[in-house]
Amino acid sequence: MTTTTTRTVPLPGIGPAGVAVSEYGEGRPFLLLHGGGGPDTVTGFGELFAKTHDVAVIAPTHPGFGGTARPGALTSIRDLAALYVALIGQLELDDVTVIGNSIGGWIAAEMALLASPRVSGAILVDAVGIEVPGHSIADFFSLTMDQVFSLSFHNPEPFRIDPATLPPAAQAAAAGNRAALATYAGAAMSDPTLAGRLAHLELPALVLWGDSDQIADTDYGRAYAAAIPHARFQLLKDTGHLPQIETPDQLMNAIWNSASTGLSGQRDRGLT
Repeated sequence: MTTTTTRTVPLPGIGPAGVAVSEYGEGRPFLLLHGGGGPDTVTGFGELFAKTHDVAVIAPTHPGFGGTARPGALTSIRDLAALYVALIGQLELDDVTVIGNSIGGWIAAEMALLASPRVSGAILVDAVGIEVPGHSIADFFSLTMDQVFSLSFHNPEPFRIDPATLPPAAQAAAAGNRAALATYAGAAMSDPTLAGRLAHLELPALVLWGDSDQIADTDYGRAYAAAIPHARFQLLKDTGHLPQIETPDQLMNAIWNSASTGLSGQRDRGLT
């Protein structure tokens, strides 16, 4: 069963925010957070995960992405984290595992830091947000779309799209995605305070990383996991920045194996 609704979520200091929420399947809840490419980057994966396992996948669209409106006061990744903690409260969900890709992983990390009793674990998939000396995030806003595809995939050829060939509505949505990304994440797509704050995180976390990611390289991913006391790091083979698109079965298996056995545990010394 798939449903898409728009929910109004009140947020202190910001006011009511409209959030488009797609829900797939029924069962144990997983909140799935998309990255800067917009909600379409996780739709197929959310449907696949719910179809092959007894889970409910809740996939919100960050306000401002996918042609949606963004409240003027909603301007940061921390705001989005607070919004989604409020959303799962409104939905009366418990034991929620948050999965986030790219800036979605950053949002997941900020949600974990809010220590909601409704959140039981975080899975960060090629997340951005921290600063790692010598391992900068690619300067997304200076890249052409062709360069973005080259850096985002192990094998970019099947996924390349010429933006000029898209319908006007899709081009407008893509421009809106880019503007919303700049507003929430900033040009550097990082927060210099995040790594230090993660040192106090008590929630178990799994950090999954494509071994061919050139948006944020594998050493960046290892540093992310090292910043979180109860994190485990795992590489995904022949995969770039968007494993939910490039190798969805591999990503799903890694998520399910960890969720079934518990996210906490010793780091895999062979991978770190």
